[in-house]
Amino acid sequence: MAKSLRSKWKRKMRAEKRKKNAPKELARLKSILGADGSGDISMNDVKEVATVVSCEKLKQNPATGDNGGASTMDIDKKRNNKTLLDEHGQYPLWMHPRQRKKLKRKLKMKGKSKPPKGLAW
Repeated sequence: MAKSLRSKWKRKMRAEKRKKNAPKELARLKSILGADGSGDISMNDVKEVATVVSCEKLKQNPATGDNGGASTMDIDKKRNNKTLLDEHGQYPLWMHPRQRKKLKRKLKMKGKSKPPKGLAW
């Protein structure tokens, strides 16, 4: 979607606005940090607190991050991958009720065994 002339024009104008406002935003950020000299915080102090790493360096070695590259939540480890239920029998919050209902039906059908084909006597 988003290929109409109107949306293209709006995207173009937003980009122009970003270019125009970039110097003002940078000045505002520096003034907030106190990096322009008026505050008592210098950029050297900020560099000691936060380390700046380029994205190329991160792409080369993802294990340098705080979490060792792979980020998994502790909560997700206790969730069953097949049924998507957690240890309390609750579905995830993002799951739509219709999707839950469909999954319940599917799991219920798998539990039932069909009668064998052929003669029943």
